[in-house]
Amino acid sequence: RRYGGTAVRRYEFDRKWCGTRGKVLLTWRMVPYDRFTAWKVAHELALTVYAESETWPLRERYGITAQIRRAALSAPTNIAEGSAKRGKRELRRYLDIALGSLSEVSYLLRFSRDRGILGREKFAEIDELRNRAGQLTWKLYESLREFHST
Repeated sequence: RRYGGTAVRRYEFDRKWCGTRGKVLLTWRMVPYDRFTAWKVAHELALTVYAESETWPLRERYGITAQIRRAALSAPTNIAEGSAKRGKRELRRYLDIALGSLSEVSYLLRFSRDRGILGREKFAEIDELRNRAGQLTWKLYESLREFHST
């Protein structure tokens, strides 16, 4: 299956000659996680959250700043980690975790806005990026539905 030009098939095989017997050895290589549009947008979100939170009050360094950074970084990290696992079922599980992290970012952005740490315009800009990352991750997750046994 394909989504947005991104191959959902995660492994490709290389043919290599093995020894003098003329046998062909199939070896797998992982399809890079950075092919996924969902990962690209989630990565952009993490970079944006890190850059914006640099201006937040120092008193929040170990509170909201650390938490939103962890949550924002968790989404692309889980997509990358899931793409290295064996099988689409495992990838789907890691995408589910990434979706949870994006939901956490959503709340932390709202909380930061309501506390006056994040301006309304910046909130709207970052939340739109978070929303796009969530939509793309959800679509990738759903595209793997047929591979997940319930």
